[in-house]
Amino acid sequence: MKTALMIAILVCANSAGDVLLARGMREVGTVPFFSPRELYRATCKTLRNGRFLASIFFMTVYFAGFLSLLSWADLSFVFPAMTLAYVVSTLAAKFILKETISLHRWAGTLFVCLGVALVSRP
Repeated sequence: MKTALMIAILVCANSAGDVLLARGMREVGTVPFFSPRELYRATCKTLRNGRFLASIFFMTVYFAGFLSLLSWADLSFVFPAMTLAYVVSTLAAKFILKETISLHRWAGTLFVCLGVALVSRP
């Protein structure tokens, strides 16, 4: 039960980090060309972006939790289970970021779910 709860927390942290990073970088905008001045401007704007900073927090929680989880659970179970973050991230992209998800991507997400179900069986 402890392992399943930790995996759920880490999947949510990983997906939250990804969604916040995507939204934060959209707010920063594109770098029109790679000059030192433009890179400096984009870096400063990125480091002041709250969503970017929150994404770093969630990704740090994910990484520390993943290391902790590996201390008591088998990698052969943990790693496939963590791929559920792809499913959560795809759903978040659709409903939070309002992205259009193609049929091929939904099919890929379904295959990930099936793969996790197969690997997770005792």
